[in-house]
Amino acid sequence: MLPKINFDKKTEGKITDRERKKIINKYRELLRLSEDFTKKKEVELIRKAFDVAFDASEEKRLPSGDPEILDTLEVAIIIVSQIGLGTRSVVSSLLYHSVLDGKITLDGVEKEFDKTIRIIVDGLVKISDINTKTSANQAENFRQMLLTLAEDVRVILIKLAVLLNQMRSLNNMPEDYQIKTSLETFSLYAPLAHRLGLYNIKSELENLSMKYTEKEKYKEIIKKLKNTTAKRERFIKKFVSPIEKVLKDEGYNYEIKGRPKSIYSIWQKMKKQNVEFEEVYDIFAIRIILNSKPSKEKADCWRVYSVVTDFYQPNPKRLRDWISIPKSNGYESLHTTVVGPESKWVEVQIRTKRMDEIAEKGYAAHWRYKGVKAEKGIDQWMQKVRDVIDTNGSENCETIDDLKLNLYNKEVFVFTPNGDLKKLPAGATVLDFAYDIHTDVGNQCVGAMINHKNVTIKQQLQNGDQISIVTSKTQKPKSDWLNFVVTSKAKTKIKSTLREERYKEAESGKELLKRRLKNWKIKFEDALIDKLVKHYKLKAPVDLYYAIATDKIDISAIKDLLAESKKEEFPATEMEEKVEEQETDKKSSYQSDFLIIDNKIENVDYKLAKCCNPIFGDSIFGFVTVSEGIKIHRTNCPNARQMVERYNYRIIKAEWTKSAAKQSFQAMIKVSGVDEIGMLNKITDIISKDLRVRMRSISMDSNEGMFDGKLKLFVDSAKHLDMLMSKLKREKGILKVMRVDSEEN
Repeated sequence: MLPKINFDKKTEGKITDRERKKIINKYRELLRLSEDFTKKKEVELIRKAFDVAFDASEEKRLPSGDPEILDTLEVAIIIVSQIGLGTRSVVSSLLYHSVLDGKITLDGVEKEFDKTIRIIVDGLVKISDINTKTSANQAENFRQMLLTLAEDVRVILIKLAVLLNQMRSLNNMPEDYQIKTSLETFSLYAPLAHRLGLYNIKSELENLSMKYTEKEKYKEIIKKLKNTTAKRERFIKKFVSPIEKVLKDEGYNYEIKGRPKSIYSIWQKMKKQNVEFEEVYDIFAIRIILNSKPSKEKADCWRVYSVVTDFYQPNPKRLRDWISIPKSNGYESLHTTVVGPESKWVEVQIRTKRMDEIAEKGYAAHWRYKGVKAEKGIDQWMQKVRDVIDTNGSENCETIDDLKLNLYNKEVFVFTPNGDLKKLPAGATVLDFAYDIHTDVGNQCVGAMINHKNVTIKQQLQNGDQISIVTSKTQKPKSDWLNFVVTSKAKTKIKSTLREERYKEAESGKELLKRRLKNWKIKFEDALIDKLVKHYKLKAPVDLYYAIATDKIDISAIKDLLAESKKEEFPATEMEEKVEEQETDKKSSYQSDFLIIDNKIENVDYKLAKCCNPIFGDSIFGFVTVSEGIKIHRTNCPNARQMVERYNYRIIKAEWTKSAAKQSFQAMIKVSGVDEIGMLNKITDIISKDLRVRMRSISMDSNEGMFDGKLKLFVDSAKHLDMLMSKLKREKGILKVMRVDSEEN
């Protein structure tokens, strides 16, 4: 019996009747999904947390206009239905925003609920403070940090549920936020979901990310999948018919599914194989799921493999046995690719119900299969995760309390006063941290405040330390600093600064020597300096100048030395008095103000990146380079993901202005088809005459009756280019037309 929710009068005027009904339905859906593991007291606990969350959200609304409490309930539903966590996880997710907003304290959570829920909520608050803008430049470090920082693994799992819900509603956010969040999801959270065995969530995160970074391709694949549904279903029915007959005759309890692969997976295959949608041979997979006893799982799967290959010829190179040797992340299945009806390749996945549950829901599925022998190859820490989930929703507190994921003890994770994450080697000191922030901060470092306590520059750092560096303008690096710093960055910067100081001293020594030589009527030249360097047994002129500046060489002694050698002729050499370094003019060729960069339109130096050649209408972003100003890239640039992983903090918002529509942009396309007489003329007529597009260059190669062409064009916009490509595709004899990013493609 589901409890009835009675909203008190204070909600009147704040939420509508329709919204009130939606909230009640969501809450009841959560309780229905939780029925397997909740007892009466646990239902009361969930209700109590819901009341706190509802009161705390007050009149807060989502960008969509819906009450915020609906978002909170949706996260709780994901936690139960897609990850399989229990009561304490649900309660923690409901309370999380209330603590963030200061509506209830962590002490209040412990008092009203329990200590375990406090730990989980505290972990969620901690990782919410982590700045992904600075962390994403090292994606693997970020994932390691999450796993190290969280005392309780459920913190990470709930965080993924929060992100999944955020990605599902991303269409209500501004475009630049959509793109940045999607790129971060690709780099950070989808791989983390994969590592935790949450394969469905990983696939959905990748699909949703692609929806905003590859909008056109996403829509195109969705449309083609819908258009081929009926044909695909007929093919699957024809394929499985003979297999089903044998499995029934042999008494197997089974289920057969045929469904398309994820949109992102299909897109990756299209790119990797450089083919169109229709040419990807394994758009969908047939999955045969057996309800077998644990002792017979392996034998049953191989027997079904034998049945499939009795009817269809397998490709031996495409056999993947992850039953005998599971993947390192615990995945188990038997995969083969066979030649099906109509000579089409079909991927067949054979697994048991237990294996499928794990593949669908990750390690949370293990609680249903007690007594099953632990899978080989799973990391020790993941075994601990499985042990926690194995408590069937009640979540044994002793197990949780003992779970500390200190996985990466060779590093320490510390924070700046703003909450930005820094990862340093074990044994790193305050000075290492200072140099990791900035060279100038390191050079002027005199100490630090660690967790609000004064420490020296030699203090070693511990996991979780929050550090505020204390600097002084009079401080300068010293050679003994090299004895206690451990990072190569700090050592390099200290040595570099010491060298710079030496060169500055040397410059003053050089100027002093020049002035004295001028007074003595002696020409300052290389031959003379070389003679002095040899005389004092030094390695280079800079050593001579430094010795003069620091009074290690008495300059009057040089006068005496030169006086004694006055009769000797120094080799005459011609010297240049000045060497002027020509600075490359780095100003952009594009100064026509057709872009708004970081909300500015004037005095911004930028270039269009050659790796992806963005044109008006493309979804774009700016990337701050070291020496070439800002470069504008398409969001689907092949280098975008790498830039986000390594240099997220350099990415800035960029958008086209209306004046850009009057510009011409260079684009490149590839055309291939049947090599017929006059084909080149047909192509150039369409481009030049029909659509009045200017061509910069065209190259064609012919081989065995087929041709491949590459064309550089000047177009007005992405829409203009799409129109051209569409018209070329309709021409008889042209089989494929595609836009390419650069000449290397």
